[in-house]
Amino acid sequence: MRLLIQRVRHASVVVEGETTGAIGQGLLVFVGLCQADSEAFFRPALDKLVNLRIFSDEAGKMNRSLLEVGGGLLLVSQFTLYADARKGRRPSYTNAMPPAEAEALFNRFVQFTRANFDGPVGEGRFGAFMEVSLLNDGPVTIWLDSAEMSWD
Repeated sequence: MRLLIQRVRHASVVVEGETTGAIGQGLLVFVGLCQADSEAFFRPALDKLVNLRIFSDEAGKMNRSLLEVGGGLLLVSQFTLYADARKGRRPSYTNAMPPAEAEALFNRFVQFTRANFDGPVGEGRFGAFMEVSLLNDGPVTIWLDSAEMSWD
């Protein structure tokens, strides 16, 4: 599971003229899934997202978490996080989870997040062409990859 996290003042996703998800202050999270991913990553990923101390305190230091600032999460599926562009000019996506499996797992991750996080949760639409708008706050952008890190 790869998560590209952006701290935002607000963000939204529009598909075919319809807003499918929107948040105010919080985290826009692009979610990439690979063939080795499973629901076992849900709890540690959500715990990491809501407890990362990347929001400013009164002194301007990144010392507050999403929980402390009462922010929201906007989850957007993005298979291109598994792009391999090391060779040639066309990226390969062979490491990404196949679409049908990825859609089911992404939807379960959204459901898990809604069930285990009290703040606002928005989402994109899996497999759709999405227009993602955001006002990046900082900017603060963080990359998490389940294959490269400890989730604690």
